[in-house]
Amino acid sequence: MKKVTFTLAAAGMFVLGTTTASAAMLQEEAASPSFTQVLKEQFIQGGPAFMGIVLLCLILGLAVAIERIIYLNLATTNTAKLKQQVEDALASGGVEAAKEVCRNTKGPVASIYYQGLDRAGEGLESAEKAVVAYGGVQMGQLEKNVSWLSLFIAIAPMLGFMGTVIGMIQAFQKIAAVGNLSASLIAGDIQVALLTTVFGLIVAIILQIFYNYIIAKIDSIVNDMEDSSIALIDMLAAHKK
Repeated sequence: MKKVTFTLAAAGMFVLGTTTASAAMLQEEAASPSFTQVLKEQFIQGGPAFMGIVLLCLILGLAVAIERIIYLNLATTNTAKLKQQVEDALASGGVEAAKEVCRNTKGPVASIYYQGLDRAGEGLESAEKAVVAYGGVQMGQLEKNVSWLSLFIAIAPMLGFMGTVIGMIQAFQKIAAVGNLSASLIAGDIQVALLTTVFGLIVAIILQIFYNYIIAKIDSIVNDMEDSSIALIDMLAAHKK
């Protein structure tokens, strides 16, 4: 009986201790704000004038980046598989069969193949010119709106620096009006001024990551286009023999 009583008492003390610890942890979490809450408070303290423009740069930049990433992923083609299909179609059904394969395949590489095959009857030189010309068109489509993303990357920290400069000017104007140097007098203005720079740099860093990914994706697709163009001319030359 004593052993049972001792066990029950120990279990009760364990449950009580666990409950107390959990309550203390909850109180501590409630007392310390989360990262998003701190970020939101700091953003509001920065003021609506420049912070709103910096936020707009982030929203527009992310919209452009997401649109480009979706487009580039849809434009990515298995070029080795497409090349083999076109080569087999040329050998079995001629140019029209190869064109049908390209019509049923999405992406700039298939479009370039189609343009070259469409001019194949006019000679290899005409086919090569068509491939080069349409390759330039496709490259322009891949790079569409990327310049806007680089603009937002450049303008976000510049807006932040401008907010910092204006905040510092206001702080010194207060000092000149009062006539004495007081840290508490200008601390708020300096904090607001520095917050605009911080958020401008954060926006630029986020967009720069997306920009580098997009540029790397474009380079990869362009390399596939160039390799495929050379392979197409070689296939047409072999088919003419």
